[in-house]
Amino acid sequence: MTPEAAAEQRCYRHPDRDAYISCQRCERLICPDCMRDAAVGFQCPACIAEGRKSVRAARTMAGGAVSSSVGTVSMVLIGINVLAYLMQLATGGFDGGIFRQGAMLAETRFASDGTQLTGVVDGAWWRLLTAAFLHGGLLHLAFNMYALYLFGPYVEKAFGTWRFVVAYLSMAVFSSVVVYVLSPAGTPTVGASGAIFGLFALTLVLQTKAKIDVRSLLVLLGINAVLSLRANISWQGHLGGFVAGLLLGAAVAYSPKQYRQQAQIGAFALLLVVAVVAMWLRSDALVTRP
Repeated sequence: MTPEAAAEQRCYRHPDRDAYISCQRCERLICPDCMRDAAVGFQCPACIAEGRKSVRAARTMAGGAVSSSVGTVSMVLIGINVLAYLMQLATGGFDGGIFRQGAMLAETRFASDGTQLTGVVDGAWWRLLTAAFLHGGLLHLAFNMYALYLFGPYVEKAFGTWRFVVAYLSMAVFSSVVVYVLSPAGTPTVGASGAIFGLFALTLVLQTKAKIDVRSLLVLLGINAVLSLRANISWQGHLGGFVAGLLLGAAVAYSPKQYRQQAQIGAFALLLVVAVVAMWLRSDALVTRP
């Protein structure tokens, strides 16, 4: 074999290696180390990479990127809630600093030991979010986390990772806003129940759109609605989370596909505007009352 012929049988990526197979896409010779399985025959690494660029990535129902580990965010949220509860117990339970400073509290009041607890109306805005990660007892925590375990991954799969995170936190905060507006001003409120009821609403909307039988879910909602009317349970938080979930679910499930992203942004913006206006009106009423 002449030197010219030998050179022609070399891999284009490794000139020192023999090559007898051509890439099915660019037709250049490739050695065994450069051979990549393709739909037909083999392709070189460069052509495989180029082909991936032209393949449209799969998207969730909400338009987000499909996660390779659906349910991870839900498990992380469960972990955060459990950790917060353990920290709550370790710092004195209901009389500890974590509970006192993190529970939803509309107006400033004094604890039994004389400690001043600043309310949302006086600038403790963090309570709108932190209250959603604290709980009034082990059963309270267990019920909410079990519901998050059941319904979280389903909604997470439909929304995608980051949309799910934003939706969960938005429902949690909006439920606190409704508590702020409708609950007695001096009553502390805690629990992930608002966000959980938001997940119930999202699941209901998504399954209705998919024509899935929702009768068992409606029974569950009915039972929880009745339980919400019991003493020491914040129906206001449940209502706020559920309404927020319905709105966000409708924006995902029923908006035209080409306008789905705009619909979602509009839904989040509407929640924000309603929350801000409601907070302003309630704060004004608390400050100016006799």
